[in-house]
Amino acid sequence: MKIPERGYLLRIFLGESDRWQGKPLYEAIVLKARELHMAGATVLRGPMGFGANSRLHTSKVLRLSEDLPTLVEIVDSKAKIDELLPHIDDMVQEGLVTLEPVRVIKYRAGNGSSSKK
Repeated sequence: MKIPERGYLLRIFLGESDRWQGKPLYEAIVLKARELHMAGATVLRGPMGFGANSRLHTSKVLRLSEDLPTLVEIVDSKAKIDELLPHIDDMVQEGLVTLEPVRVIKYRAGNGSSSKK
């Protein structure tokens, strides 16, 4: 799969406890991106953050949160991102979705064997 040098970065900020059809929302988004044959997706879990309602979410021991900040990042062509966006619109009921142009320097899949030189 090839991503053009001018790709797009889709970021979806949500809570770890957000759900879609009985599964974690971040998981549902990644599975939908995979189903649409997108280049890839990464889920990042944050130790602290807050959103529109200013409620603090933290992993500090004294303030355990079961709703830590979660970020899904997807880089692909504009056409592939546009194909995913209607699904994101349906799935994300609360959160922030951003899109920005990026310059793709390198995108390569391994061939299953590691070669060290």
